[in-house]
Amino acid sequence: MDPIRVKPSPMADTRTCDYEKVSVEQLLENSERHIGDVQRALGMFAGLLMEAALQHDRDKLTDIAMFHHDFLTGFKETTWWDRHRKLNRHHLTHPDGIPQDVNLIDVLDYISDCVMSGMARSGEVHPLELPVPLLVRAFENTVALLKAHVIVDTDGPDELTAQKAPPMAMPTRQDTGE
Repeated sequence: MDPIRVKPSPMADTRTCDYEKVSVEQLLENSERHIGDVQRALGMFAGLLMEAALQHDRDKLTDIAMFHHDFLTGFKETTWWDRHRKLNRHHLTHPDGIPQDVNLIDVLDYISDCVMSGMARSGEVHPLELPVPLLVRAFENTVALLKAHVIVDTDGPDELTAQKAPPMAMPTRQDTGE
């Protein structure tokens, strides 16, 4: 994953500048820079979500024979299932399925997995609960993940256009089912 390079934009916040001396042009430029930075951060998360989507339960396909073997026992034999929880980051209700660096992408994968399987299999979703400490850890790890990919670039060209994120496709009503 490429780092997200940001230029300082201290004039977009009254806590980081002498706001009485900021021109409308400076405020506009710094605000545009900030918006582009946030768009790129959200783009990073969108990419991580897409990667989670592509990787979701891949071992059900790549190890179908072992999956089928355990399935036929009603999961009384759990060789595949035990490995599956460790390979996939979304089994957040099982201690051995929670990655040390659990993050909000994993939480969204868990929610998606439970809702989609419940609806498709029985038409119902069982109550979903995660412990608050797990959610706090996922939140903190997500903050750390983003911070680790941000570089504040005080050198080099200060071209605002180079900082803008590519436009993101917005979902249509057809995509969202509305």
